[in-house]
Amino acid sequence: MITNARVLQEDFVPRDVEHRHAETERLSAALSPLLEGEPAETPLVFGPTGAGKTCVARYTVERLREQLLDVRATYVNCWTEHTRFGVLYTLLEAVGQTADVHRQSTPHDALLRRVRERDGAPFVVVLDEVDQLDEPDLLYELLGVSHLHPILIANRETDFFAGLDDRVASRLRAGPRVRFDSYGDDDLVAILDARVERGFEPGSVDREHLATIADAAAGDARVAIRILRTAARTAEAEGAARLTDDHVETAIPEARASIKQRTVDALTPHQQEVYAVVADAGEIAPGDLYERYAARVDEPKSRRTVRKYLSKMDQYNLIDAHGEKRGRTYEVVE
Repeated sequence: MITNARVLQEDFVPRDVEHRHAETERLSAALSPLLEGEPAETPLVFGPTGAGKTCVARYTVERLREQLLDVRATYVNCWTEHTRFGVLYTLLEAVGQTADVHRQSTPHDALLRRVRERDGAPFVVVLDEVDQLDEPDLLYELLGVSHLHPILIANRETDFFAGLDDRVASRLRAGPRVRFDSYGDDDLVAILDARVERGFEPGSVDREHLATIADAAAGDARVAIRILRTAARTAEAEGAARLTDDHVETAIPEARASIKQRTVDALTPHQQEVYAVVADAGEIAPGDLYERYAARVDEPKSRRTVRKYLSKMDQYNLIDAHGEKRGRTYEVVE
């Protein structure tokens, strides 16, 4: 049934981006000065999870590399590489300068100096989940590197700027915004249909199944693609030549559970402690939550940082927030 499993991978970049042409054009415009030898703008990309932000950013960078021979580019997921060292190491790894770097002994300043001193060819860096950085002031240092051109991706603009100091915020507020809304069902069907055409045997997936998947995904392309992937794997394991209603219906809860577990596993250690407190409590108020979290760790983060963690988990449908301000409570999404 599956002829090209690559189309079902999360980091797959299609040849064309379905229903995101306006956003692609805005992002391309921010990078276009590089084609004339001028510095790019620093675009800020905002929108809900599964809205195509990462896909469009990587697609746009790939198109730029087709036009500009000497441009370098890399992608950093700041959810997994949330430390200063992790980000700088990933940048240097992309240009082959990590052979003598030691995680325990190489100073961060030495890594930043290497980033600054490498050859002056344009270096486009997609910083995804940038609001996950432990030290957001790293952005100020990166913005000061003349040949480095970041694309910054986050979910909510207000949450992103709330975590920045004035120096960084003032540098970024004038940057172009590229905003994404959740996909509609028709959009998701078109996205899935394009992947089926490239990666499945003809006639193995009916459009009605894609409509069912799109409806279940509720605007999130990640969920839609994972449901299709799970259903197709089940069908292949059974030796089926076509997807059935049962394959799709079984795949929906399995795919949701898989995405949720991957998201929980990707939380930083402190975020996992916060999540565990909410899970253990069932429902808990912010004050009690913070006190229990602080008792579980040696060096607790600030209340402000924990609020940021909770907002991030809310965005990724790991927890629900009920009520406002003093009456607010949190509980885990089942």
